[in-house]
Amino acid sequence: MKFFFLLMSVAVLGMNSYVIYRLVHILPKIMFLRSVVLIASILAVICLLGNFFIGDRLSINLTTFIYRIGTSWLFASLYFLIIFLLLDILRITNLLPVSQILHQSWIGFGSVVGLVFITLLLGNIKYHNKERVELNIQFEKMNSTDPPLKIVAISDLHLGYNIKNEEFSEWIELINKENPDIVLIAGDMIDNSVRPVRDMQTDRLFKTIQSKYGIYACLGNHEYISGIQGGEAFLKDAGVQILKDQSVLINDQFYIVGRDDRMNQNRMDLNDLLDTLDRSKPIILLDHQPYELEVTERNGIDLQISGHTHDGQIWPISWITRSIYEISHGYLKKGNSNIYVSSGIGLWGGKFRVGTQSEYVVINLSSRND
Repeated sequence: MKFFFLLMSVAVLGMNSYVIYRLVHILPKIMFLRSVVLIASILAVICLLGNFFIGDRLSINLTTFIYRIGTSWLFASLYFLIIFLLLDILRITNLLPVSQILHQSWIGFGSVVGLVFITLLLGNIKYHNKERVELNIQFEKMNSTDPPLKIVAISDLHLGYNIKNEEFSEWIELINKENPDIVLIAGDMIDNSVRPVRDMQTDRLFKTIQSKYGIYACLGNHEYISGIQGGEAFLKDAGVQILKDQSVLINDQFYIVGRDDRMNQNRMDLNDLLDTLDRSKPIILLDHQPYELEVTERNGIDLQISGHTHDGQIWPISWITRSIYEISHGYLKKGNSNIYVSSGIGLWGGKFRVGTQSEYVVINLSSRND
C-alpha cells in the first residue's frame, strides 16, 4: 500500500509539474499574477499529498480543509492536463493555430480556467442531486404467499473528513422515506480514517435509519484502508450488522450473504460460504468489488449487490472502469443471477460527478408466481 501511494505521488507530481508550467506561462507576463497562480497550485498539491501522509496527525478541521482543497485540485488538474495536452498536440501538428493562446494570453487563460470551472461546477451540482434507481425483480424461489420485499441498497458512503453528518442525514431522510424492509450496504462506509466518524459520533446517525429487518453490510477496501479493527468496532457501535464471510437467514424467508473484501486475500471462497445454506430460499449476496461475476452465476446467487467502481466518478476515468469491469454500473442479468453494481451514494475526494451519478437503489422483490 505504501508503494502504491509512493507511485501515485510521483505520477501526481509529474502531472502537476506540466499543468502548473502551462498555467503560469499562459498568463500574461505579470509577475505578481504568475506568482499567485504558481504558489496556489503548489499549495494545492501539498494539500493533496499532505492529506495522505500526515492527515490524521493534524486537527480534524485542518485535515478536512486540506482534504477538500487537495482532492478538488486533483480533479481540476486532470482536466487541465487533458486540455493542455490537446492544445499541445494541435500546436505540434499545426492542425490549428493555437500557439498564441498558449503563451501570455488572457483569452487562453480565461478560456481554459473557465472551461474547467464550469465542468466542475456542473459536476458538483450533479453529485448533490441523488438519483433514485428502482428495480423490480421476481424470484421463482419466493413463495406466492411471501410478502414482497423492499430493499434500499447503497454503497460507497465514504463518511469522514469530506462527507460529514449533515450530508449523511440528508441521505438517511431519502432512505427512511422509502419505508424499506431492509437496508443493505455494499461496503466503503468509512473513507480513509475512523477518526472523524468517531469524533462526529456518526454511529448515532446510523441508528436513525428505519427498516423492518435492520441494516446489513459487507466490508469494502476502505474499511481496510481506514484500519479494519477500528472500522469494525465503529460499525458495530452504529448498529450495522457486518457480514464478514457470513450469512444470515431473515424471517425464515431469504438469506443475506456478505463476503469479506478482496483486500483480505484469505477470504472464503463463495462456494464454501454457501455450502450450508438452503438453496431453495432466495440468496442475496453483498460483495463490494464486482469481480468474477461468473462465480456468482455458477453458484446460483439470486441477487448480488456491489459497489466500489463509482462508475469512474468523473469522465474520462469512467472509460477506464468500464473497460476493467464486466459491468461498472447498473443492472446485469447473468444466467439466473441478477447483479446490480451501484455507482455509490457518496464518493472519494472532490465532490464532482461528471458523466456519472450518485444514487440509492430501491429494489422490489416479489414472487414470479404472483
